[in-house]
Parts: sequence; C-alpha cells; structure tokens
Amino acid sequence: MPRFLPVEIAVQDAAGARIALEAGATRVELCQALGLGGLTPSAGLVEAIVEVAAAASVTSFVHVLIRPRGGGFVYDADELDLIGRDIRMARSLGADGVVLGALTDAGALDLDAIAAFIDAAEGLDVTVHRAVDAAADPLAAVAALPGTGVRRVLTSGGAADCRAGHAVIAQMVAEVGGALEVMAGGGVRIEDISALAAVGVDAVHLSARTHATHGGASGPGGGEVGFDTTDAALVRAAVEHSRRSSPRP
Repeated sequence: MPRFLPVEIAVQDAAGARIALEAGATRVELCQALGLGGLTPSAGLVEAIVEVAAAASVTSFVHVLIRPRGGGFVYDADELDLIGRDIRMARSLGADGVVLGALTDAGALDLDAIAAFIDAAEGLDVTVHRAVDAAADPLAAVAALPGTGVRRVLTSGGAADCRAGHAVIAQMVAEVGGALEVMAGGGVRIEDISALAAVGVDAVHLSARTHATHGGASGPGGGEVGFDTTDAALVRAAVEHSRRSSPRP
C-alpha cells in the first residue's frame, strides 16, 4: 500500500473539524484567531472536537495549539505557567497532541521550556510550531529537536511562506534524517504539495480558509464584519493532491 502524504488542517470550529474528517485529512490543528497566527482554543471547543473525532472512530486526529497570545515566542514566567496549564487542560479533555514552541531572548529554541511542556503533555504527540521560523537560525532550531521527545516540527523554512523557504525545508529534511517529522506549512497552495513531497516532507499543513459574512452585523464593539471558515473544496483538493504525491518511503 502506498503511504499518502498526510494533510493537517488548521481549524477553528466544529464545522471545520467535520469538513477535515469528511475530506480525509489526517489530523487537525485546533486553534482560534488564525488571523493572529493562531491562539489556544477554549476548553469547550477542545471537548467538542474530541467528541466529533470519537463519533467518527478516528484516532490521533485532534492536535491543540497552545499559544497564549499573539506576537513573538519569548515568554515570561506567567506565560510559561499558563502554557503548562493549557497543555494539561488539552490532555484532560482527550486531545491526541499539542502544538507549541518557545524561544529565548537570543533567538534560539527554549529547550528548557520545551522540555517542561513535554513533561506536561505526558505522552501526547508534541509538535513544535513555526516559532522555529522566527528563530535566529531556523535550520539550527530544527536540528536541535531530535531526541527531545518532540515528534514533528511545522515550518516554512524560516521564510514568509513555504515557496520562499523551499530550499531550507529540503535542508531541514536532510539534517534530521527521519529522526523528526518535518511538516511544511505557511501559505501552502494546492500546487505546492507535489514539490514539497518531492523534497521528503512528512506532511503538509494548511488552513484552507474562506471568509463568511452570515453571522450578522458586528456592531461598534464586535470587530471586523464576518469570520473565517474552512473551505471544504480546498480541503478536498489538498487531500486528493496529496494522494497523487510520492512522499519519502
């Protein structure tokens, strides 16, 4: 049997999770505020999506982004404590994995913080997110992860999107030599998937977003009109294209 390139979809609601399931996505990264790059979702949302996956008898599907605020990835003691609490919350609600990261003031991965996060995860899958792309040396940041207990890294190769970072992503894949899953993300388009598969990435990540305006007026205090939703056609196209790609054996 061929091994299809896994597709991870960033979703912000139950509807998005159901779309990802129905289209055959391998997993979801559950978050809120994708416009800010994604933040930690509510406990109620985590619980709801775990129930969606359980009803479909799907495992290893719900991966929860743990990010307490927008901006950079250098955290103070209170923020590090909150990340640990949110990891434990996600685990207690039945999540399959967590997505996290932290940097030092010098721009390196904060390996001490990540070790504490892994301890809090207590066996959940751990993905380090695009904090690596904000590191002073993204390639070195990824190279530091094998052997830490992190299963995969999400990266654009340190660039604004995966196309600009394509060559560095290829270097990352070669550097870790299969000791760490490398998942390409950052502006992934359907037509990018074959090229990413060709350099040996282990998965692709995209948000597959469209904009909805059916929620009614936001009023003076409700922010922008409309909200992001998951585009079912984009998710289906990503999954179908991944199945025609040839990832590393």
